[in-house]
Amino acid sequence: MKANNIATADPFRILCARGLLAEEELHRAEEAAAARGIDLESILINEHNIPKRVVLKALSEYYHCPSVEYDERLPVPPDLLAGLDGKRLSRSLWFPVIRDGDTVIIAAGNPHAPEVLSEAREFIRAERFELRVALREDIKWFIQDFLHAKPGQLIGTIRTGLAFWRNTMAHWRTRLACYRTDMAKARTSLAFLRWGLGFIAISNYLMRNHRFSSIFYFYWAMIGAGLSLAVWGVYGYLKIRKSRMTPPGHYTLVEVTSATLTFLEDYHFIEGAGRHSPSGRTMLARLGDFLADYCTILYPSPASKERTHLVYERNVLAGQRTVAACYRTIYARARTGLSCIRSGVSFSTLGLGLMKYFGFSFLTVFDSILVIAGALMIVDGILWYLPTRKEQSEIPRYPVPR
Repeated sequence: MKANNIATADPFRILCARGLLAEEELHRAEEAAAARGIDLESILINEHNIPKRVVLKALSEYYHCPSVEYDERLPVPPDLLAGLDGKRLSRSLWFPVIRDGDTVIIAAGNPHAPEVLSEAREFIRAERFELRVALREDIKWFIQDFLHAKPGQLIGTIRTGLAFWRNTMAHWRTRLACYRTDMAKARTSLAFLRWGLGFIAISNYLMRNHRFSSIFYFYWAMIGAGLSLAVWGVYGYLKIRKSRMTPPGHYTLVEVTSATLTFLEDYHFIEGAGRHSPSGRTMLARLGDFLADYCTILYPSPASKERTHLVYERNVLAGQRTVAACYRTIYARARTGLSCIRSGVSFSTLGLGLMKYFGFSFLTVFDSILVIAGALMIVDGILWYLPTRKEQSEIPRYPVPR
């Protein structure tokens, strides 16, 4: 049947009439499609740069019916897919896409072909059928996507759902990166605080040792500069502590990371997954071990399943990156805590040493500032660090791809 031949040019003469394509070009494209055994529409779209929507509109006008495009998110009712023969659909190029009450909408490469309606009535129970034209390549994708899985486990829908979870994990990793940036700012503020307290300690020592007494004003200037740096550092640190992006606690980080990996329960249908019991003691380590069971070896066929298997793999890798990002954030908290502890121990020791060496005097006020600031930094650092201590020996070891 000429109207159903892959190289038929009649539907596309509208493009010539509108000046989008020369008659000679259409003739050469028709010959190329016949010689290469591919659809003429593919030649027009890929080699003559005719937009897909323009080609589809030309088909719609030629067949005097609406058009429909391939969309893997299309919620095709499972009852329309039950009992369909993919081989027959591929030969006659039609596919049921929508049920609207008692009407079933059929996407067809040639809506005028009599076998389309006869086969639709054979496979589908409906009072009315509405035919819409679609690109042949789109119909092939419908068949590959929706007929290589059981009804209710549609491949196109699975890919869309997994893409949603990849976006969810990406949003969370971005949030974790923001938290790490905040903690880096906090460590920078602590560095300012250390410089300030260091200036105070040096000038305090020089004033008490009565060296270069003629430039006592310079020592007081150093103390003033030190106090300014210390206040600036404390302000920057407390600003991070109290900001709306305040780094969450250790357990909050782990719980939200766990929530972003729940796609494994609903979408991941890999045979034998979850057969190993997690060996980690902490929740985050168990999540890492859990992901290792979902690393797949790909033997994909056909192209539709290949894309779906690759989506599975991308989601598992995204899950591993999310767990790794959570570990990095937890260790950023630990580094911030250790920075606080290190600074606190240094300045508390220095303040106590100055008190012991020089005794009590007016300048003991500055020694007390060092001791109190150091003690507060130690306490705050312990609060940052201790919750992350158990994670240090629990980092999961993922298999390395060969």
